[in-house]
Amino acid sequence: MDQQEDNRPRSFAGKALAWYPKAAISSGIMEALVAHKDAKLDKRILKLVRLQASFTAACPFCIDMNFHEYEQYGITADEISALQGRIEIDEVKTFSRREKIAMEYAQLISHAPLSFPPSFIEKLKASFTEREIVILASTAAQVNYWARLLQALGVPPAGFSERCELRSTEL
Repeated sequence: MDQQEDNRPRSFAGKALAWYPKAAISSGIMEALVAHKDAKLDKRILKLVRLQASFTAACPFCIDMNFHEYEQYGITADEISALQGRIEIDEVKTFSRREKIAMEYAQLISHAPLSFPPSFIEKLKASFTEREIVILASTAAQVNYWARLLQALGVPPAGFSERCELRSTEL
């Protein structure tokens, strides 16, 4: 492993993708096109979706990347605990109804096999426009793309944030 002067491992994402430039280019294009804000989907809801997908996919690099500066989006410690599954999302009164539905959608997109109960889809369609649903789905799917690619390549967290907390999945 390459090491930085402070002995943290360097990010290998760019180095690993350099072995196959088409993957690097297509990944970069996808990253450049993903939504970070929208007229009705503010930065906070998209950050919550990215964080929820990161925690659900249990991707250390993704959590590290998306955890960075979460406070700037008004996300509280209790909200982070809910995203991590440490407390029930419904126990956190600061989430809006739309945020809860968007986070649930990110969870469903991030689980395998994919399953979207009709009752959830009805709730989703009642709360979001078709355009917003596409933005939410593509945002969560983009995190899942990176989660699977980077974990498959063994890419460690890059040190974007001070924390990279994963809830233990051991029984």
